[in-house]
Amino acid sequence: MVFFGMNTYEQLAERISNSAKLPLEEVHRKVEAKRAKLSGLVSKEGAAQIVAAELGINFENEKMKISELAQSMRRVNTVGKVVEIFPIRSYSKNGREGKVVNLVIADSSSNVKVVFWDTNHIELVESGKIVQGVVLEINNGAMRNNELHLSSFSDVKLSKEKIEEVVTNKVYNSGSFKDVKPGQSLKTRAFIVQVFEPRYFEVCPECGKKATEGNCVVHGSVQGKKRALVNLVLDDGTETLRCVLFGDDIQKLGFSEEEIFSVDLFNARKLKMLGEEKIFSGNVRSNQLYNTTEFNVNGVEDVDVEKVIQELTNKK
Repeated sequence: MVFFGMNTYEQLAERISNSAKLPLEEVHRKVEAKRAKLSGLVSKEGAAQIVAAELGINFENEKMKISELAQSMRRVNTVGKVVEIFPIRSYSKNGREGKVVNLVIADSSSNVKVVFWDTNHIELVESGKIVQGVVLEINNGAMRNNELHLSSFSDVKLSKEKIEEVVTNKVYNSGSFKDVKPGQSLKTRAFIVQVFEPRYFEVCPECGKKATEGNCVVHGSVQGKKRALVNLVLDDGTETLRCVLFGDDIQKLGFSEEEIFSVDLFNARKLKMLGEEKIFSGNVRSNQLYNTTEFNVNGVEDVDVEKVIQELTNKK
């Protein structure tokens, strides 16, 4: 199940309105004026943070709900229950060896992936002090690409706070292609206006990582499994955006496995798909190679017309 999250900008605007004792409409005007002054180079969330700073509002010492964490926030303080811990990974960069561990924390509002880079923090996982189910208090973290990153300047410790009910499902923000920025999550209705031929690659059957010419960097020589990715162009009524889909999500578009791995069958089927409307969810990222914004889709749903009508009725 996937949840629609309250738009992070709306939450920031409400916090500014309450802290500064300003009408919400005035906060919106200040944010739009700031974006215009900066030629639209910052997101609404970024402009809201600038407006907050100019009004003397400091969120740095406040403990925030996970749903309130926004892209590019610095000195983040939050509390959450550990709901998942991923294996510790080793890496080598610029001749230096290191470790990194990812985990997911959640509270009653949302959840977020947390990334430990510091050896002292990682040792808490290695020693078994941080396990699934414990509650962590995190201070001085930084939001990057929808993840909460902890450096050696960050602090993490066990908390005595009780968190009973948590949101463990992926939370997506509603929004439009026109306003979305790299690093944000998104769930939106959009029409399929272009479908490109699939590209094929092989993955290791053991770990799922890409296998080049039958070789996996982890498991060596393997019999690779064939996988596909498909690029689309979507139009949500505000703008078009290129997106990429993998695996099951390609089938959720309406392609059979046979059609996915046969270019002729794929091309015949895709013509019938143009103009279809579906609900897409995923993460927006920046393609550094082509200097473009892309939508990395990890969820496709059919449009429930009755549900849409009900939502529109409730807004009246």
